[in-house]
Amino acid sequence: MIGQRAPDFSVRDSDRSVHLADIKDKVIVLNFWATWCPPCVEEIPSLAVMQSQLQDRVQVVAVSIDEDPEAYHRFLQEHGIQFLTVRDPQRKSPDLYGTFGWPETYIIDRRGIIRRKFIGAVDWTNPDMLEYLKTL
Repeated sequence: MIGQRAPDFSVRDSDRSVHLADIKDKVIVLNFWATWCPPCVEEIPSLAVMQSQLQDRVQVVAVSIDEDPEAYHRFLQEHGIQFLTVRDPQRKSPDLYGTFGWPETYIIDRRGIIRRKFIGAVDWTNPDMLEYLKTL
């Protein structure tokens, strides 16, 4: 998938909807995660900090695969999640990407091309990562 156009998708949950193609002129950090996944929980704070620091050029789109809406909403509230997240318990969007590990993250450039894929927790505040995202 690296170097290919990112598969488009729409997800609507009880709080909001996301249509990937609607995000224009920003690098997308597409993160598939779950509240019950320790590495996912580990990387959430650095995703939030990175989104705050690069909000003019990067958009985090976090897609939770949680089946339990109460656990998902409780997690968002307890952790003060401010970046864009939706819940896709049927896993339709991760299936488009062939996702099999959690968390799994795709970096999509401003033209919609997948540039990198990460399986496992990432420190999104690492200076090298921040610099890489600024170059896209």
